[in-house]
Amino acid sequence: MTYDLFIGDRLFSSWSLRGWLMLEKFGLPYRSHMVGLYSGTMAQDMAALAPARLVPALRLPDGMVVGESLAMAETLAERHPQAELWPADPAERATARWLCAEMVAGFASLRGECAMQLKHCWDRFTPSAETLSDLQRIEALWAHARSVSGSESGPLFGSYSLADVFYTPVAARIVGYKLPVSNASLAYCNMLLSDTSVRQWRAMGLTVAYDPLPYPQDLPASPWPIGSPSRAKATETGPSVNALCPYSGEPVTHYLELDGQVWGFCNATCRDKTVSDPEAWPQFQTMVDTVNDS
Repeated sequence: MTYDLFIGDRLFSSWSLRGWLMLEKFGLPYRSHMVGLYSGTMAQDMAALAPARLVPALRLPDGMVVGESLAMAETLAERHPQAELWPADPAERATARWLCAEMVAGFASLRGECAMQLKHCWDRFTPSAETLSDLQRIEALWAHARSVSGSESGPLFGSYSLADVFYTPVAARIVGYKLPVSNASLAYCNMLLSDTSVRQWRAMGLTVAYDPLPYPQDLPASPWPIGSPSRAKATETGPSVNALCPYSGEPVTHYLELDGQVWGFCNATCRDKTVSDPEAWPQFQTMVDTVNDS
């Protein structure tokens, strides 16, 4: 039983990130399909999913299509109760649903002024009064969630849930525009964005080049603060330390150089996503550590 998930560009599609995390973080089987948000092919790519017209969209194993993130979330939670997408406690579950519903319906100023982008941080961005009001409301909701759950740090309800999924792109906006929030809220944002799955999503997004870059700002930019700057770089020649790709187990054809060692991969995508953030990929890190410790 495998789902088909239709997503947009990873660096910029906040709703696609939510849809992907629903499946990835809870171990549900899926295949990803890219929709061309910026290449002009979106209508064509979505035609077979009508009347769904926006990403993400989910095709169930029986062929039924579900659009809209909240509907996707409820459908997956209903079909996979053992995965515990919602908190188990009724009060926590009701509160988590409230937070997700308000995320879907609200925060128009934050969304309009601070389009999600995962490439870098904008410096000296000045939010409007309306965006500051949105931030205050978000922090109030997060505080309420913690008062209900008793969880002082980490996921809002103790264990990772759909509430954390829905607010991960909000965390990206807060960090990506250096928006003013409390230390506790910033720690929560950094926790969400430091998650291995989110780092992998960003690393895959960085393999795509944009000219011009969507959602430009006439502002200086600084490096994305999650993880260390990558020291890896693509190289055209081997030989590599390894003969088989750490992800597929297939013979290597593409290479990167890291700290004076050359490592091989079965295709350009495997290599390039690793170049973007080597520390985000446990299979690669395990291979490197095993070789260097032997």
